[in-house]
Amino acid sequence: MNFSKKSIFLVSSFICLIASFSCKYKQQQLLFETKNIADVPPKSSLPAKLYRISPQDILQIRNLQNAKYIVNDPITKESATAETSNGQTYLVEADSTVALPMLGHVKVAGLTRVEASTYIEALYRKELKDPIIELKIINLKVTVLGEVKNQGIYMLSREHTPLIEIIGSAGGLTDKASSKNIKIIRGDLQSPQVFELDLTDIKTLSDPRIMLQNNDVIYIAQHRKALQTQKVQSTSAILQPIIALLNTALIIYTLTR
Repeated sequence: MNFSKKSIFLVSSFICLIASFSCKYKQQQLLFETKNIADVPPKSSLPAKLYRISPQDILQIRNLQNAKYIVNDPITKESATAETSNGQTYLVEADSTVALPMLGHVKVAGLTRVEASTYIEALYRKELKDPIIELKIINLKVTVLGEVKNQGIYMLSREHTPLIEIIGSAGGLTDKASSKNIKIIRGDLQSPQVFELDLTDIKTLSDPRIMLQNNDVIYIAQHRKALQTQKVQSTSAILQPIIALLNTALIIYTLTR
């Protein structure tokens, strides 16, 4: 085998080795580790920020004291089952009010869910016998991007929904995810706050920032080894056609001698 044949053979072998390595690599996620469980501090006493109702929010309201009526508003027989179990929905208008049966426009923007529920119940006590008002904010959501199995928009079933629950809803982290660098982008997108959380440390579970807020963006990046592997695969994809061409040329050269 002359020098040119040896060179082509060595380069081909090197590319095959890189491709083989890149395909076999698989990251095992290690989460919530700690050297000594006794070293984990007690859960932070810092209260999670309570969401305050804003214009364009959608409120689900029902009177638990009356199964046939939602806040004393008659419903049709056909819709009775669905409406009674879920409650009716009401949009908070731009003027911060919500239009409710018997009460008219009631200002609720700026109130927490509990404050709004208590306030509306007090107003209905003047019109109804012992109402028990249940109020939910049903449009709260977060966006999950990056290395999870199912990216997308996820609704918050309650105000204090932990990050771990949403990641679980998204199918969990992929093998390429950097569990040490989970970013939460929060607040005004013109000047957002960015928090970085380390899910390999069990102490993160006591971090109040792990409680999600409306319109949070959660981004899970790839870890370094996955990025390096991706670069190797990209290089391999570029070089493989070249090697195939060189091998073809070598075969033709050998046959024509």
